Amino acid sequence: MNVKEYFDLSGETALVTGGAQGLGEQMAIGLTEAGARVVIADLNLDKAEEVASSLQKMGKESIALQIDVTRKEQVEKVVSDVVSRFSTLDILVTSAGVGQWVAAEEMSEEDWRKVIDINLTGLFFCCQAAGKEMIRRKKGSIINIASMSGIAVNYPQCQSHYNTSKSGVIQLTRSLALEWAKHNVRVNALAPGYMQTKLVEDLLVKLPEYAEQWKKYTPMGRLGDPSEIKAPCVFLASQAASFITGSVLVMDGGYTIW
Repeated sequence: MNVKEYFDLSGETALVTGGAQGLGEQMAIGLTEAGARVVIADLNLDKAEEVASSLQKMGKESIALQIDVTRKEQVEKVVSDVVSRFSTLDILVTSAGVGQWVAAEEMSEEDWRKVIDINLTGLFFCCQAAGKEMIRRKKGSIINIASMSGIAVNYPQCQSHYNTSKSGVIQLTRSLALEWAKHNVRVNALAPGYMQTKLVEDLLVKLPEYAEQWKKYTPMGRLGDPSEIKAPCVFLASQAASFITGSVLVMDGGYTIW
C-alpha cells in the first residue's frame, strides 16, 4: 500500500460516544472524511441526529443512537445495535466526558462520582462492550479520549476529580492494550490540551482570565482548534498505526513540556 491507502477507512464502522458536539463531533467528521461509516452515540439524541444527518450529506452512512455511558446495559445495547445494523464494529472512540472546577475540600460526593462515573467508569463500559466484539472478530482499534490533565496538574483551576479520571483513562488504556494485543485489538489514547470547545467556553464564563494564563503556559501560545483532533484520531484508527498500541498521543501545544 502507498501512504494514502494506510489512512483509508472505507468499509470500516466507527462508534463515537459523545459525538454530538465538541471534539467528539470533530473526530466523527474526520473518520467520515477518511471513508468510515460513523455511529454517533450521545445522551443528547436530537443533537446526535443532527450530526449524523450532516455526515450523511458527506455521502457516508451514519446513524444516531442515544446512550448514557454510565449505564452498562445501555452501552451493551448500543454496541449490539451497531453490530446488528452493520455486521461489524471496527473503531471505538470514547469521547463522552464531563468537566468541572471545584476545590477538593469543597467537593461533594455527587461531584466526585459524576466525573469519575462518566469519564472513567462509563469509558470502561464502552471499551468492555466493544472489546468483546472486536476480540470475537480478532480486529479493532479503540481510541480513548484522555487529557493532558492525566499527565500534568492544570493551573490555576481546581479539578482533582477530573485529573484523577483522566489519569485512570491512561492506565486503563495501557492495561487493555496489553490484555487485548493477542486478539489484534489495539487500544490507544489521545490526550488533548486546552481546546476551544463549548465545554471549555462554558467553564470560562465565570473566569475568562484563565484562558490567558493557559496560553502563557502553552509554548505555542494558543488554545487548540477542535478540528485539529481529526487527523490524530484517524491516524490511530487506521492501518498507519498498525504497530501502535498502549500509546498516549499528547496534543497540547507543548503544555506538558515544562
